[in-house]
Amino acid sequence: MNTQIKSRIEHKTIEHNGNTAHYFISGNPQGETIVFLHPAFGDHHCFDHQIDCFSCNYRVITVDMLGHGLTGVGNAKDKMRATAAYVAEILKTENRKQTHLVGVSLGSLLAQDFALKYPGKVLSLTALGGYNINKEQPQVAKAQGREMFKWFFKMLFSMDAFRRYTARVSAINESEQMRCYESAKHFTRKSFTVMSGLGSLIANRSVERGWPLLILSGEKDSELALKMAAQWHKDEPGSEFHIIRSAGHCANMDNPEEFNSVVMSFITM
Repeated sequence: MNTQIKSRIEHKTIEHNGNTAHYFISGNPQGETIVFLHPAFGDHHCFDHQIDCFSCNYRVITVDMLGHGLTGVGNAKDKMRATAAYVAEILKTENRKQTHLVGVSLGSLLAQDFALKYPGKVLSLTALGGYNINKEQPQVAKAQGREMFKWFFKMLFSMDAFRRYTARVSAINESEQMRCYESAKHFTRKSFTVMSGLGSLIANRSVERGWPLLILSGEKDSELALKMAAQWHKDEPGSEFHIIRSAGHCANMDNPEEFNSVVMSFITM
């Protein structure tokens, strides 16, 4: 499970709206910025395989989002849907005017939300394991409802069983499942309080996208996830779509070599 990261990583915090948010920064101070947003129940370690690759030429920022990792729930009333404001505050603190966004699963939805709220700050958007939040998604909502029932049932009896289950559905590689499991150890029952209201991110709206969009899926992800990604690509003229081979939902973890290569080619175009 261990990944030997050679890049120097600085652990930093920001204070925003009564919360202390933790983030991690590495790489070339003169390079363009990349912000990575992790999946639900994970933390910044979900991007361990990306740090060295992108730090050579880019300024890399990974974030522990609200309720996750070291950031935790905090004392304020902010929910996960406020992530865009936290990312904007981090960019302001680091004096970074624009960024490439890379989001995985829930992180891909929050990356889209940031792009809608701060379009002038976005150089590009890469979404892995996500779907278009500018369109009602009844199939996704139904599937997520069933999945949430499983989460709460397992959580009710054992947080450890909950963490092991979410790790299994996140990655297909056993070592990466263990990384997901370790990342989820900071996610507690209280963390679920910041997850409410995420449905409000999704709405039918007409958006003129001013940023390049890369849509990614893992080859071994669910049939619905692959279908929604393909439909998103169809709905977005000019977007790029790529399926990462031999990878599950968190394809950046299962097959980092292909993921890194595809994303690097996209953002350097």
